[in-house]
Amino acid sequence: MAKKLFTTIYGRNLVGELKNIVQRPYLVVTMEDLWDTFKDEFDDDCIVHFVKTLEYDEIMANVEKLPKFESVIGLGGGQAVDYAKMVAWKSHMPLYQVPTSIATNAVFGHRAGVRFNSVVKYVGYVEPVAVYVDYDVIQNGPKALNRSGVCDVLCYNNSMFDWKYAADQGKCEEKWPYDEEMVAEVREVFQSVVDGLDDIYALNEKGIRILTEGLRWGGGAFHNNGWNPRPIEGSDHFLFYTLEYMTKKKFIHGQPVCLGIFVGSAMGGNDPDGILDIIHRAGVEIRPEGMGITWDDVFAAIKYEKEFLKSNGYWYTVVNDFKVTDEFCQMIKDKVIAKYGEWDK
Repeated sequence: MAKKLFTTIYGRNLVGELKNIVQRPYLVVTMEDLWDTFKDEFDDDCIVHFVKTLEYDEIMANVEKLPKFESVIGLGGGQAVDYAKMVAWKSHMPLYQVPTSIATNAVFGHRAGVRFNSVVKYVGYVEPVAVYVDYDVIQNGPKALNRSGVCDVLCYNNSMFDWKYAADQGKCEEKWPYDEEMVAEVREVFQSVVDGLDDIYALNEKGIRILTEGLRWGGGAFHNNGWNPRPIEGSDHFLFYTLEYMTKKKFIHGQPVCLGIFVGSAMGGNDPDGILDIIHRAGVEIRPEGMGITWDDVFAAIKYEKEFLKSNGYWYTVVNDFKVTDEFCQMIKDKVIAKYGEWDK
């Protein structure tokens, strides 16, 4: 595997320096609720564009209406940085990325996770000039949101298992044969985050670096491994995709993914209790009430997941062979409540 990863700069007071280095006029792609916090860091050559959608056709139509710009700054979480990728890809302009959270590996991926009629697909290709990780920005952000970024590394518990499972069943894709050497590398990144969990929970500089480097590796792995998603994603993300499709809700990425990590691990008998403990220690909320949904929504998604994956051409995992029962769904609920307690907020 080629080790090419995006140039990543760690430091403080990084946002205010952007206006001194980017080509002018420059476009800032961000979220409306973030703008008051950062607007004074930019000057009169700034054109601001607020993200309202992740639907591909709507993004492309919006890009056509933008005024002339010479560079793109993505400022925000996963939605903003993915949208910024699509703008840079469509316009062929240089991209500078500033994640305001470390809640996903989106800022480190070449493709953007956009929606086609509410179904997630990863399209486009762009490499940023640099990714700027500002300690002050991350530490001043919502702690629960940043801690939830462990999802995009803890999900390797499932990706490693699902890849081996598919190979053992003779269902692994010919273009993505099971690779023990790659799995060893995945395991090393997974373990680095597990070992650094206390610092990640504290969101000190060491913890931010540990988690960000894990996300940085995972973001690059898709392309670096020949567009093979097997090492980094499986039954974990699939429950999230199903929930998003069925509920049409926008989630904090790490919450449904971490729930999917636990559910997929339980389907495979892949240390579900151990991974649930790690998720809880990381401080990630996975009770449905904390995501604005119900246990009935979760149960419906678990039951529909297999059909959703087949109809949308996702790769083979333990989900394809698992028979979901009411008893299994109740077990998931009982174990989550036993670990987290009943929702009473």
